[in-house]
Amino acid sequence: MTTNSKKPETISTESQITRKDFWKCFRRSLTVDSSWNYERMQNLAYAYTMAPIIRRLYKGDKEKTSKALKRHLEFMSVTPHLSTLLVGISGAMEEENAKNENFDENGINAVKSSLMGPVSGIGDSFFWGTLKLIAAGVGIALASQGNIMGPILFLLIINIPHFIIRYICLDKGFKYGTQFFKDVSGSNIVSQIMEATSMLGLMVIGGMTASNVMLELSINVGSGKWAEPIQTYLDQIMPCMLPAIIFGVMYWLLGKKVKTTTILISVMLICIALAGFGIV
Repeated sequence: MTTNSKKPETISTESQITRKDFWKCFRRSLTVDSSWNYERMQNLAYAYTMAPIIRRLYKGDKEKTSKALKRHLEFMSVTPHLSTLLVGISGAMEEENAKNENFDENGINAVKSSLMGPVSGIGDSFFWGTLKLIAAGVGIALASQGNIMGPILFLLIINIPHFIIRYICLDKGFKYGTQFFKDVSGSNIVSQIMEATSMLGLMVIGGMTASNVMLELSINVGSGKWAEPIQTYLDQIMPCMLPAIIFGVMYWLLGKKVKTTTILISVMLICIALAGFGIV
């Protein structure tokens, strides 16, 4: 007696990832903001979303599976509606990593990090800045008249485009990502992209440090009308010197395995003390 076992349908002829894995990732991507934290933001839910792909690609190899899951526990911040685009691209890169021993796995996070900003810029402006306002306008206008269609249309206007775009992003991320690596295999374009994305990621971190970390000294140098804030001279030497130093110290402390809560509380106490003495 023979039994016919149906082979799972894959997303493409060259891929190991099945349609079942695809839908698991789609459903899990809805939780991307459910475990948000101040240290790495959406990393836990992103790793949870990537888990079905990782288990499929590295099945039987606990070490590689664990390493891949840890890889996706790095910092993640993206518009939730478009997060599936990064999931698809990351999945395609993980599949290439599983097939190709010479693949640079560091590039997976480098590409992901470099795409966070541009994707979020598009997603935030469309979903939060445009679509939400349109939905709220329609919903409030009807709800103010006692029409039950107000809240219903509010949810429909937001979620119908949301689910369609979420599906398209995941589908195209997988397919085009896989096809891209198939087309460029044997060339050095991948290594060039990895290098470029790593540089872009460092530039983004530098820009975020300069714009989000703020510390200005209020101490004056000189006397009378010649008195000038010492911050003026520091800015002439190097703009944002103090934020860069603070960032470097925090990075060093994190490398020494100091807890983030310890660092945050220490920074708060130091800032309160400096403000109390009129230094900042």
